[in-house]
Amino acid sequence: MKKYFIFSTLLFALLMAGKILQAQSRIPIHTKNSTLLFTTGKDGKLYQSYFGKRIAAETSLNQVSMQNIESYQVAGGENLFEPALRMIHADGNPSLLLKVKDFKENRVDNNNTMTSITLEDPVYPVSVVLNFSAYYNEDVIKAWVEIVQREKGNVTMTGFASSMLHFVSDSYWLSQFHGDWAEEVHLQESQLTSGIKIIDSKLGSRAHMYQTPAFLLALNAKATEDEGELIAGTLAWSGNFRFLFELDEKNQLRIVSGINPYASEYVLEPNKKFITPEFIFTYSDQGKGKASRSLHQWARNYGIKDGNGPRMTLLNNWEATQFDFNEAKLAGLFGEAKQLGVDMFLLDDGWFANKYPRNDDHAGLGDWQENKLKLPHGIGYLVKEAQKTGVKFGIWIEPEMVNPKSELYEKHPDWILKLPNREEHYFRNQLVLDIINPEVQDFVFGVLDKIMTDNPGVAFIKWDCNRMITNAYSPYLKNKQTHLYIEYVKSLYAILDRVQKKYPALPMMLCSGGGGRTDYGALKYFTEFWPSDNTDPVERVFIQWGYSYFFPAKSIACHITSWGKQSLKFRTDVAMMGRLGYDLNVAHMTANDLSFSQQAVANYKRLNPVILQGDMYRLINPYNNDRAVVMYTDQHKDNAVLFAYNLHPRYGTNWPTVKLKGLDVAKNYVVTEINLYPGTQSQLAEQGKSYTGEYLMNVGLALTNSTELTSAVIEIKAK
Repeated sequence: MKKYFIFSTLLFALLMAGKILQAQSRIPIHTKNSTLLFTTGKDGKLYQSYFGKRIAAETSLNQVSMQNIESYQVAGGENLFEPALRMIHADGNPSLLLKVKDFKENRVDNNNTMTSITLEDPVYPVSVVLNFSAYYNEDVIKAWVEIVQREKGNVTMTGFASSMLHFVSDSYWLSQFHGDWAEEVHLQESQLTSGIKIIDSKLGSRAHMYQTPAFLLALNAKATEDEGELIAGTLAWSGNFRFLFELDEKNQLRIVSGINPYASEYVLEPNKKFITPEFIFTYSDQGKGKASRSLHQWARNYGIKDGNGPRMTLLNNWEATQFDFNEAKLAGLFGEAKQLGVDMFLLDDGWFANKYPRNDDHAGLGDWQENKLKLPHGIGYLVKEAQKTGVKFGIWIEPEMVNPKSELYEKHPDWILKLPNREEHYFRNQLVLDIINPEVQDFVFGVLDKIMTDNPGVAFIKWDCNRMITNAYSPYLKNKQTHLYIEYVKSLYAILDRVQKKYPALPMMLCSGGGGRTDYGALKYFTEFWPSDNTDPVERVFIQWGYSYFFPAKSIACHITSWGKQSLKFRTDVAMMGRLGYDLNVAHMTANDLSFSQQAVANYKRLNPVILQGDMYRLINPYNNDRAVVMYTDQHKDNAVLFAYNLHPRYGTNWPTVKLKGLDVAKNYVVTEINLYPGTQSQLAEQGKSYTGEYLMNVGLALTNSTELTSAVIEIKAK
């Protein structure tokens, strides 16, 4: 009996260590409210058996019938549908057969569990490791794949997905987000039909200009904010991506997520490892709102640089000066920033280059020395002058790009992505540097490093990227041109890794001509991103609404500008839903405008712990109404802020009350409208009164004003 006990204990230990895996073994991946379950079949293959609401009990897991759907389907064998991986072996065989070798589960900490399932081909020395990192409290899972080949020669991969998920439901409703410059993240929802639906990008550097690398998928019926079963997914990759949705003859859905294999056949050398980007997803059976809050919480804790840290308010000079400025003019703006009450002044484009001065967007890009006519005393002088005024100093760079009219272009034509024997194609009068070349990586890193080394007081970097990749040929890659799109992104991350290591506390804004880069692959290096160059507040209501499905408020930079003819109050109230900034000529403000703005900045600073760290509730959808209402509540349900925007309601519109969410039913809350323009009074019927959370969530507030292009900011505070 004692020997049997010792043997059983040893067997259990080996199983848990991943050394032995028996047929029909169950591999569950749990979060607080979801379970993703895999099963090894009698044939040795890995199958996805379940993905949905959490199944905690071991007996219940064992009762789940195994779906006959191979989890990570490959090409060249029995699979008749789109594969997750296709490989051509060194001997020319274009097939794979993957069977489970082992799995390992590692408890990273009390909240994060890592599961790795190793699959191997029984004939060829190829291993594929499916990795899943489960964040318990956030209900978020990251999935990525590691591929290693140990053949004697090279293998070629023509597809390499980060994730393949399977669903069996009555119907499927896909929400996707598309657009262009100044019209990002337009929301479209449609029912998937038989066949293949693809959302992808082939743009390379400014990869997300047309399609956003994120989606919502509702199961069985359309989901609302609070009801319905769905997943929300996004890819942590700043380059070409692809989401492929394939609905088969049995109404089973496969979702293949990862790098777009377009023009990217990848040659993998012996004993080399190919690691895919992370697919980040969450399951919700309580609608879109719950999925968003899960992703927001995960992002603040794990996905964004300094995700739980503060954010600075700022004044940008672009609208006040564009390219036309000098030291005296900028020094005057420092005083305006201080007068406004913001934390920082941000110097935008136009401060650099001498042989070909950067006086417009036709010249100078790539020549990162201070322009001697505009800034004779350099950046250091500006930093000190800003600090004397009482504000910090930040600066704009676009280090991946070059104008043909530049010294850099003249000295290093071999540093530029351009096709041999073809005319150069320009976009915004510029070309893309070949950052795959290590020398160019050093140069790009050196742009930022020199600014920071020479001027350690610089407190913020805006990193821009205004061009997609055309002329797609890397002089450095030579005969490996199909690696270009992948290696470009990996090289960008290598540069940003160096920045992060040397300047770990440096806040940076991710910009790409607006929303051309909006992903968690880049955001781990950036504190925020610029969602759109379109700052018209009506358009921004929709743009910020779209991004809010996947990204928390503190990651979305929102500026008050002169774009649009709405009131300053309306523009300000919209911008307060994210990281607040100004891009206005403060000197041209009236006394009332300045007084209002100063109070708005003070209100924002007081309330930004709620806005930037709180739970977001989308109450009224502008896609279905002529108004939008959003609120944020803190984790203790003591404080909340509500933003209400009337867009273009028709004459005679009479709206019902707005029912709040996220409050404590037993607490009493005082309701106060803030951000009132000087000389006006609140029209809120509940102004200054106290109500229970139960009342506010079941009866609501009478936000009855239907005047177009008006707004209200309402503070809700527990007594």
